[in-house]
Amino acid sequence: MKPAAASDYRALAQRRLPHFLFEYIDGGAYTEQTLRANTADLQQVALRQRVLRDVSKLDTTTTLFGQPLSLPVILGPVGLAGMTARRGEVQAAQAAAAAGVPLCLSTVSLCSLAEVANAVRSPPWFQLYVPRDRACLRHLLDHATAAGSPVLFVTVDLPVTGTRYRDVRAGSTGGTATQRRLRRAVQVLARPRWAWDVAIRGQPLQLGNIAAMLGRTAGLDDFFAWLGDNFDPSVTWDDLAFLRSQWPGPIVLKGILDVEDARHAAALGIEGIVVSNHGGRQLDGVPSVARALPAIAAAVGDQLTVLADGGVRSGLDVLRMLALGAKGVLLGRAWVYALAGGGQAGVAHLLQLIEAELRVAMALTGTTRISDLDASCLVT
Repeated sequence: MKPAAASDYRALAQRRLPHFLFEYIDGGAYTEQTLRANTADLQQVALRQRVLRDVSKLDTTTTLFGQPLSLPVILGPVGLAGMTARRGEVQAAQAAAAAGVPLCLSTVSLCSLAEVANAVRSPPWFQLYVPRDRACLRHLLDHATAAGSPVLFVTVDLPVTGTRYRDVRAGSTGGTATQRRLRRAVQVLARPRWAWDVAIRGQPLQLGNIAAMLGRTAGLDDFFAWLGDNFDPSVTWDDLAFLRSQWPGPIVLKGILDVEDARHAAALGIEGIVVSNHGGRQLDGVPSVARALPAIAAAVGDQLTVLADGGVRSGLDVLRMLALGAKGVLLGRAWVYALAGGGQAGVAHLLQLIEAELRVAMALTGTTRISDLDASCLVT
């Protein structure tokens, strides 16, 4: 039986994934105050119900960076998402393509850009972590160009990795290498279905986009070591000029949470930003996206495309983000839960649920087009 709501997929994912992998996907930084605030603050956004309006014809389509979408939704980049189902990012990309929305592939995806691009008609968008090694950076950009990725998301809120205690407790990090491997092995044995379908039948389990840097025999410890050693904390606004010289298409900065940073991005001619706190996985205690978004959208929304992520679990949440000022919404944990719980069919069902919920919310707020969703839909 399929889940009745998108949020139900989380429980399925928890039952099917090894504990360390679920905790990596589900967890946040420090005491997870911001992680909780993302969902709580968004759900407290009060909508303005309108009546006696002709809502017999609803249009959920939009266009982002020149690409027509059936919904104002993007499957956002999530590292290691491909480990939640066999060749997981390929399954997610195929579900997204069938629904008419894009997938933005993470630098640290299991499936490579080439593998995903070969599985769908329209190539995925690409999310870039800027590495210290500029040869590695050029390799990633060349990789994305060769795959035909039309849009580059540059994650800017990760100069260092956030402190994530759940990963320590679950065995992804902390302790000795032997202790970590033993803990994870026990957890994998407790999920024989995942072990057979993903760990065995889903080989090779390597991070496709950076496999050349890690080596063919790299494991989970090598992945976390690469994250800790290869992020470049010296990157500044000046480095965006180099990225612009190497990338022919739109550039979107992911991880903007401050009005002044948003204005700086607009002044440099950046095409888009994602108002995001990295799903509460970086600096705990920063504002939720629902609180930060309105001021940022008001400041720069007519100069670049404002997107948002953080706490979105339903079509109603999508409408809330759009009413707060976003032009499009990235799903993160929501689609990974669905992938873990039901594979490609789960992601397809999730997108169907979100579209249905969005249509009902549009009708009951008296709006018929995505472009009509703004602050007038909110109770102030």
